Amino acid sequence: MAKTLTGKTNLSTKRYLKEEHQIFRKAFAKFLEKEAAPFVEKWEEDRLVPLSFWRKMGEQGYLCPWVGEEYGGLNADFGYSVIINEEFTKLGLGPGAGAILHSDIVMPYIDSYGTEDQKKRWLPGAVSGEIISGVAMTEPGTGSDLAALKTTAVRKGDHFVINGEKTFISNGILGNLFVVACKTDPHAVPGHKGISLIVVEEGTPGFKKGKQLKKMGIHSQDTAELIFEDAIVPVENLLGDENKGFYYLMSKLQQERLIVSISAIVSAERMLEITLNYVKGRHAFGKPISSFQNTQFKLAELATEIQIGRTFLDTIIEKHIAKENIITEMSMAKWWSTALTKKTASECMQLHGGYGFMEEYEIARWYRDVAVQSIFAGTNEIMKGIIASNLRL
Repeated sequence: MAKTLTGKTNLSTKRYLKEEHQIFRKAFAKFLEKEAAPFVEKWEEDRLVPLSFWRKMGEQGYLCPWVGEEYGGLNADFGYSVIINEEFTKLGLGPGAGAILHSDIVMPYIDSYGTEDQKKRWLPGAVSGEIISGVAMTEPGTGSDLAALKTTAVRKGDHFVINGEKTFISNGILGNLFVVACKTDPHAVPGHKGISLIVVEEGTPGFKKGKQLKKMGIHSQDTAELIFEDAIVPVENLLGDENKGFYYLMSKLQQERLIVSISAIVSAERMLEITLNYVKGRHAFGKPISSFQNTQFKLAELATEIQIGRTFLDTIIEKHIAKENIITEMSMAKWWSTALTKKTASECMQLHGGYGFMEEYEIARWYRDVAVQSIFAGTNEIMKGIIASNLRL
């Protein structure tokens, strides 16, 4: 049986993890303890993780471990990505300070839809940490409605001319390679049939980074605007077929939503753990807060819901590894797990009393960091719409 973060037996056996995965987990946890844990507070204050950390990740094989050996990767299965996500989340580094996005959301586009030349050009650097990637979909006037995006890419001879602006782009400051969603056919009906994915590299004429955005939480994850003013991008940077970008994006959203769900459940597990420890040591009216029935019932409810969420999540991970089509279940997992982690943050902060509002207490950072999870990878309202549609409502 697996163990939860509270030390209790987890009814989910995590059949997708073998002995070699557990060895990897111990090594990665030790790496984070040395190379990340002592610096988290500074990174939060700096609103940035240093490039040196990315290089160290690459040197140890912790970036894009699924990449084939011919491109410098370990050819590892998705279980290794799960472990990296879980260990980063336990540390309180949001979505791996950008590393999870890079490894398991952005670079899979290159692997799945890139030409052999594109893979040779970009995958080795992504593994080593020399390349830091981001995906540029969201625009100032559009959120989940990708069909309404306004960034255009007009083909002129052997290059595209890109004009537009993207916002809320994770890894926007440190990143040097971006998969950009553009309208290559502005007259397509419906609009999503005119979208293409084009890879834009730092140093591209006409491409510049805007201001670093000040977020409420996840401070160590840099987020920025990207601006394209007659940006000149070679045609060979087109990813896959022209006007097929929307379908490529949809094909990868299942894994992106799974990544968010993993982070959400681990966040909830961690918040429950620190709150259990706190209420046992904090006294009021001459006895531990943990002895009050209200406290016991609140934590009993959270522990139950988190265990249910973990069990469902592990089932979803197994199905994803088996390459099953689980769009409905994934939408369920994404909205429910992120709603649960927000509920957990609120309840656990309340149980900390006034101290929960103090920055030196860990729960305060969790409270602000998990708020965005219900927006990531498609809002929870979008998830419920997908579920309703698949219920033929």
